[in-house]
Amino acid sequence: MRKHAIVTVALALAALFLAAGCSGDPLSTREKGTFVGTGVGAATGAIIGAAVGAPLAGAAIGAAVGGVGGFAVGNAMQNNDNAQAQTQAQVQSQQQQLEQQRQQIQQLKGQQETE
Repeated sequence: MRKHAIVTVALALAALFLAAGCSGDPLSTREKGTFVGTGVGAATGAIIGAAVGAPLAGAAIGAAVGGVGGFAVGNAMQNNDNAQAQTQAQVQSQQQQLEQQRQQIQQLKGQQETE
């Protein structure tokens, strides 16, 4: 029975890896967090479940709890990454505006000198 549970969990994780690999896009931080949380939760749940005689139930419960926790952490990280990218874009925009203003000042100074 225990070998059957380990094989089942291994096949479930392999299927999860395969499904994730089929997408042409790289995984987002949110997806990575969910994926890792589900895998760790399933493995931990299977180990705990095996100790009490229900490895499949433990793996299923662990995968669900781990997936939710992984999603929460991954989502927070994704939101943080998005906020940082937005801030960086604003900084770059402001730097470009400053450079344009410096160039305009130089042009005005050059015009004043020629007058």
